[in-house]
Amino acid sequence: MSGFKKFILQGNLIDIAVAFIIATAFGAVVTTFVAWLTAQMPDSTSEIFSNDEKSFGAFLNATISFVILAAIVYFLIVTPYTKAKERFFPDAPEAQAPDIVLLTQIRDSLAAR
Repeated sequence: MSGFKKFILQGNLIDIAVAFIIATAFGAVVTTFVAWLTAQMPDSTSEIFSNDEKSFGAFLNATISFVILAAIVYFLIVTPYTKAKERFFPDAPEAQAPDIVLLTQIRDSLAAR
């Protein structure tokens, strides 16, 4: 079971899954925007917000769906994943850069003289 936990939490599996979900939803927004942009201008206001794929209403619907989906993915996948990753695999303290270590050694040897 620990191997599976390590596979899920240390790999980029969650990152790729979230990217795929968000990219698919954003693709729908772009598709409906292009369809709306390239369509002929409607004659009346009722046609603007119709359920036709080439209307502003379809673009607005896709945009709202994208925002809702992004919020759900963030709060139900990303936030728990981040907390679990911090709990099971805490970050190791960063080591000093080699040039900083060398300068510290030089400083210490000069101070010892």
